[in-house]
Amino acid sequence: MSGRVGSPPRGLPSGRVATKRTRFQVFDVASVENPLLAKKTDDSPVTFAVLVGDLAAGIKTLGLDVAPQAQQRLLDYLALVEKWNKAYNLTAVREPAKMLTHHLLDSLAVLPHVRGPRVLDVGSGAGLPGIPLAVAKPQWQFTLLDSNHKKTAFLRQAVIELKLNNVDVVCDRVENWSAPQLFDTVVSRAFSELSGFLQLAGGLCAKTGMVVAMKGVYPHEELVRLPDAFQLRGVVSLKVPGLGAERHAAVLEPA
Repeated sequence: MSGRVGSPPRGLPSGRVATKRTRFQVFDVASVENPLLAKKTDDSPVTFAVLVGDLAAGIKTLGLDVAPQAQQRLLDYLALVEKWNKAYNLTAVREPAKMLTHHLLDSLAVLPHVRGPRVLDVGSGAGLPGIPLAVAKPQWQFTLLDSNHKKTAFLRQAVIELKLNNVDVVCDRVENWSAPQLFDTVVSRAFSELSGFLQLAGGLCAKTGMVVAMKGVYPHEELVRLPDAFQLRGVVSLKVPGLGAERHAAVLEPA
């Protein structure tokens, strides 16, 4: 393989990242196995071709229009997460096939309920859902906000490696950060309990914008404790291909 996925930098202070750009190779998926994404499951390797097919099928099931080049970029992102996860513990999900369903497709499932062009991902962590959404919507501008220096170091490197010109990374606590401009959508993925999330991040939402909180099971108890400043538009059931678990998105707007 001629391309090398960027590795976690050694010996860099918090908040600094390597700036070397890496070109990602477009694989002949019919015959090539990506060594970064090859994992053994029941003695059979999960090949890059399988991941390509599963991603394309999942995107089709979600009813999304994501160009082949963007799908390649999503898998490049997956390879970066897998590589950096060994040193930075970005996610508890280790198997690339599970990363595809639990992270990529799970993040993309919320896209129809997100409004652009300015989107803030609060508590972005490994870049979820912000990076998959940014790859799918290159005409929108995304800000990834997280207070963890190691995770934002990864995010900045991922932005460089993936050439995501529509993504900014901010290392700060949401309650301390002063945004230069309010957002059309403020989204989070299991960031915190709903009322707490609205109290911390609701002020970053434009008056005509929306807040989208991604959840697992239907958040019955959280919905009875909403602050008066926001009203519920609805709770959407998200059908994530290949994921045998409940997913919902609570969609709210300023009252």
